[in-house]
Amino acid sequence: MTTTLEPPTEAAEAPALGIHTDLSNDAYHADKTSLSSSGARKLLPPSCPAKFRYEQDNPQPHKKTFDHGNAAHMKVLGRGPKLILVDYDTWNTKAAKTEVAEARAQGGIPLKQHEIDMVDAMAAAIRQHPLAAALLEPAYGAPEQSGFWIDGPTGIRRRVRFDWLPSIQSGRLIIPDYKTAADASNDAFQKALDNYGYNQQTAWYEEAAMALELGGQDTELLFIVQEKTAPYLVNVVGIDYFAREIGRAKNRAAIETFAECTASGIWPGFSDTDPNYLALPGWAENRDKEIYL
Repeated sequence: MTTTLEPPTEAAEAPALGIHTDLSNDAYHADKTSLSSSGARKLLPPSCPAKFRYEQDNPQPHKKTFDHGNAAHMKVLGRGPKLILVDYDTWNTKAAKTEVAEARAQGGIPLKQHEIDMVDAMAAAIRQHPLAAALLEPAYGAPEQSGFWIDGPTGIRRRVRFDWLPSIQSGRLIIPDYKTAADASNDAFQKALDNYGYNQQTAWYEEAAMALELGGQDTELLFIVQEKTAPYLVNVVGIDYFAREIGRAKNRAAIETFAECTASGIWPGFSDTDPNYLALPGWAENRDKEIYL
């Protein structure tokens, strides 16, 4: 399946180039003239440009699973949707459903009391973690900062939304990015690194900082990963050089794809003109050739 559209033109309301300190999350994500880190990852396998374009044009419905992460972001970073208590043991009654719907209509996050207690405890655990607390020190930074810039090789608009941007005057820029997880251990996050393309995010954010003249070649992004169950353990993780270089190369492929699709208006799916011929996964081939060949 191929999605074909007229090449989009830059809307008058598209955010200006540079840093925006007060751009809403909705306004940031509404800009279809620019490419974000998450968008770049959606353009590449195992996804495809057609899926990217569809999700851009058809915002996905709310998922309850995102509420805890978004609420924790708000409590930890100090900016985000209002947390609204819907004080019922279960939400399957008409009254509870009405309050949940009203909370979402206001742009808030409806939560039960134990969920509010949980994100409060998560924020407290962050403040007690020496490194995480230092990286997110309110006196030396601000949350939810957006940036827009032009990609030199293609001329397309790129964008970034920093969870936290330090107000640094001199020295090396270190950018923290906060993530919640069921398991914050090194082994678990290494798997997430591959599953979610966090090496691409790292490279994207570091390039953004340089393009926006916030930091130099030694800029580094660090992930603050926190578990969502007590004792709400925290792990601060950096991505090594080779993984970041792979991420940078994948980002470049995605940027080129976005530029080509934008110019042509054609957003290809998985196999539009020729079939894809597949081998067995390497592990399965090795297993079966030993047994049957």
